[in-house]
Amino acid sequence: MISVDITVFFHIINMLVLMAVLNRILYKPVIAMMDKRHETLDNLSGEAEQFEQHARTRQAELDRKLHEASVKAKKTLEAARGDAERAGAERLAEIRAEAGSEKEQQLAEIRASFDVARSELLANINGVAQDMAAKILGRSVQA
Repeated sequence: MISVDITVFFHIINMLVLMAVLNRILYKPVIAMMDKRHETLDNLSGEAEQFEQHARTRQAELDRKLHEASVKAKKTLEAARGDAERAGAERLAEIRAEAGSEKEQQLAEIRASFDVARSELLANINGVAQDMAAKILGRSVQA
């Protein structure tokens, strides 16, 4: 059985003093250090969120600029392609016109040569006919 005497009161007082001393020397500094650490972590967490938000904003801005640059490059490419096609079509039309004029010129030269050869043949037709008749008949023919 437990007996209650004066030592119990001394033990109670001793425990109370020990709790007060431990609270003042050990618990309060540890709690203050933990509070400071939590405050530092909260600050760092807030800064990390700010950095993350800033990074998302910058990424969105970069994506927007990249999209704008892509659209601009596509428009420039289409314009250049259209200019090249128009220039090619113009050049092709020039070449066709030039070829057509050269063709007409050459046809005119051929017709002129044909007419000259024809007139020469018509002028010499009697002589050629006499030569052919002479060859066929084996003697000279006079017209």
